[in-house]
Amino acid sequence: MTDIIYHLNPTVTNTDLNRLFAAAWPDHHDADFAPVLSRSLAYICAYGKTELVGFVNLAWDGGIHAFLLDTTVHPAYQRRGIGVRLVQEAAVAAKAKGIHWLHVDYEPHLESFYRQCGFQPTLAGLMRLNG
Repeated sequence: MTDIIYHLNPTVTNTDLNRLFAAAWPDHHDADFAPVLSRSLAYICAYGKTELVGFVNLAWDGGIHAFLLDTTVHPAYQRRGIGVRLVQEAAVAAKAKGIHWLHVDYEPHLESFYRQCGFQPTLAGLMRLNG
C-alpha cells in the first residue's frame, strides 16, 4: 500500500496512540505510553497521511531476544498488508540492533497472520498475574 508511511521511533502522542488502540481494541482504556516507549528497543508507526493507523512495539531483554508487542492496525485500514509490513519493519529494526531471536505470543485466531509474517509456532507458557 503506497499511501502508508512507516516510521521508526517517531515522536508519537498519547492522544494518537490511545485513539488508535481504542478503535482497534474495544476494552482499551487510555494509558500513558511514555514509560513503555522509553524502554522499548524500537517501535514502528504507520501513518495514512498524518493519521496514525498502525503501531508495533519491540520490547527486549537487554541481550539477543526481542518481543513483538501490541501489533495494532486501525480497523478501517486492516486487510491491506499494514500489519505484515509493521512486523517486517520491526524485524529489520531488531536485526539491525543485534537481536538474534524475535518472539511473539498470540491468540489462536492470529496464527495465520503471524505465519504470514514469518513466525514459526513454538510451545510457550503464560501466567496471568492480574486477576
